[in-house]
Amino acid sequence: MELHRRPGRLLLPAICILAGIVLLTVGDGGRLLRTLVALGGIALGVVVLVGALRPFRFVVDADGLTVRRPGLRRTIRWPELAAVVLDQPAPRSGVPAAPRLLAVPATGTGIGPLDARHPLDERPAVVLLDLAGIRESPGEIAATLARYAGERFLDARALRRAAFADPDFAVGLRGYRIDVVDALIRGGQEALASGDPARRRTARAEIDQARRAGLPVDLRGYSTLQVDEALDALGAALADEPAEREPS
Repeated sequence: MELHRRPGRLLLPAICILAGIVLLTVGDGGRLLRTLVALGGIALGVVVLVGALRPFRFVVDADGLTVRRPGLRRTIRWPELAAVVLDQPAPRSGVPAAPRLLAVPATGTGIGPLDARHPLDERPAVVLLDLAGIRESPGEIAATLARYAGERFLDARALRRAAFADPDFAVGLRGYRIDVVDALIRGGQEALASGDPARRRTARAEIDQARRAGLPVDLRGYSTLQVDEALDALGAALADEPAEREPS
């Protein structure tokens, strides 16, 4: 499976450059603000355009991963990888972040800068690809990785949702601060998905401490009633130690 960039990625920088040129050529040309805005638009368009035109190739097959992007140009064989993770960072101000593909190198293997961590066991990892500009869906990519990477592959998004469903909080006036709530929910989900009792206890203690101190309130934030209910449910799930399997 070869991944492709989404069509239309050149449209925005082209519009910025064209708008800047129009501002420079139309009007009296004597206004400093108009000139600065025009030059800023052109500069922004050029920067984005250069990034969009950089060589890109990402292939997933039986041999491994073929990666050609800024900072990483090589074929990574499956034995060089201890884990491949489809992850999704925590939302930013309530806005979902784009999924990304992480790789945990096998012992003695160097792939690239270890600028991330495995979401469940916190092993150092490499960000292979941000899926924000990729045409193929995360579901398609996950299915292909599960086929070729086998047990090395983990869909952390699905594992979190299975452990504790993503709440859909309403946003309104005088609600709990969004980033604080998102961090507590994410920490609880990852603790549940990890299966580590110590991590579950730590996550529950963080939630309890934050609630005792009082969750901060913003002018616009998450519904306090919905958040309280979700944190009650999450705390209960974290307190419920997984039962040991009976021998068959």
